[in-house]
Amino acid sequence: MKHFLDFVVRSLVDNPDDVQVIETSGSPKPSYRVSLHPSDVGLVIGKGGRTIGSIRSLINTANKSGEHLAVEVVENP
Repeated sequence: MKHFLDFVVRSLVDNPDDVQVIETSGSPKPSYRVSLHPSDVGLVIGKGGRTIGSIRSLINTANKSGEHLAVEVVENP
């Protein structure tokens, strides 16, 4: 799933080399943290959150285990 999320996000941004997808397993449900170049955050979130909402829908539809996966977008420092 991590590779799929990485592929989708890299195809949307202007700086694909700055994309990092980190899988976090400390919380009760699996989640992914997508770290981006600051200028790419708006591209991934989209107008009114529509793009990130679609990405989350894709990830959860493709997840065969049936549990909800969280996707969080953060800026690279």
